[in-house]
Amino acid sequence: MDDDAPVIYGLEFQARALTAQTAETDAIRFLVGTQSLKFDNQIHIIDFDDENNMINKSVLLHDAGEMWHISGSPADKAVLTTCYSKTSESRVLTCAAVWRMPPEWESGSHESPDDSSNNPQTLELLCHLDNTTHGSVACVLWEPLGDGKRVISLAENHVLLWDLQESSTKATISSTATLEGKGQLKFTAGKWSPHHNSTQLATANDTAIRGWDLRSMSQIYCIENAHGQLVRDLDFNPNKQYYLASCGDDCKVKFWDVRHINEPVKCLEEHSHWVWSVRYNHSHDQLLLTGSSDSRVILSNMVSISSEPFGHLVDDDDLSDNEESQQEDKGKEPLQDSIIATYEEHEDSVYAVEWSAADPWLFASLSYDGRLVINRVPRALKYHILL
Repeated sequence: MDDDAPVIYGLEFQARALTAQTAETDAIRFLVGTQSLKFDNQIHIIDFDDENNMINKSVLLHDAGEMWHISGSPADKAVLTTCYSKTSESRVLTCAAVWRMPPEWESGSHESPDDSSNNPQTLELLCHLDNTTHGSVACVLWEPLGDGKRVISLAENHVLLWDLQESSTKATISSTATLEGKGQLKFTAGKWSPHHNSTQLATANDTAIRGWDLRSMSQIYCIENAHGQLVRDLDFNPNKQYYLASCGDDCKVKFWDVRHINEPVKCLEEHSHWVWSVRYNHSHDQLLLTGSSDSRVILSNMVSISSEPFGHLVDDDDLSDNEESQQEDKGKEPLQDSIIATYEEHEDSVYAVEWSAADPWLFASLSYDGRLVINRVPRALKYHILL
């Protein structure tokens, strides 16, 4: 059997919300939230069994509504947030809440998957992360590497920083920032930086990308026309603190050094339609995933702007003058960027791509028709990076 072959799982419902479970480092686990108008919505807990190349699933009911965004706590594998639609006084609002999975879901449900889908468990509501004064919530972001006590929600043109209590059953807003100006003032996406002691945030609204200092809740940079059309997603390079990737409706993926915002460092133009999702690999920052409405997932090797441009980890600050001249003497060229693979198992818009938190060589992609595909980085490339 081909180890690099994809594994496909089909949900019965449409779906666009996907996250890797980051608090679980032993199991390869993804959470998918459905988007059905007719039926009760569900969260599918997808466990990938690497040895047997198969998927085990559990299903939990999400009665609150259709999900637009889902995210797992970095500290507690049973806790997650969702952003979901709810009709209130004849207008549709997107609300957000913190939930806990029932303790029973992990024990025994895998043995007889048929039973668990007939009587699915329901999520326990811990607290709401919205108040109608701030409008619809685009996404909820957990503090990276945090203890699961701080989250940010982006609601319309507001950044809200929440403190969760010990049990996560109560959330209080500790600080806020508001986007001022003209035009379409509404956040589409955001990413909490894992660098700078988790004090920085990047947000996308319309065609602009902004950086925020969470201590003063003030703007620290603004890339005005980062994309020709709407910016859909952002991700920080896990190893290079000033590097940020963005993607959008102009079909492009761009890489920024936020200290020099006039020009992107690089630009990828491999997709033929809107790019919805961009993700850096957590361990090897040269590997980058993108998912698009062209139904394709592309794995790129952006080695020239990675922390290992010469094939091994080099930090400029670590080189003494002597070593630097040796580096130059060797005349080493930075490695070449390339498209590693294009995955075409989807037949509908790919709204989300995520790397596994437990296995750096494995990733999932989700298309709107409810198809989840799990793929591996090609073995040859994996060994090239490791050896």
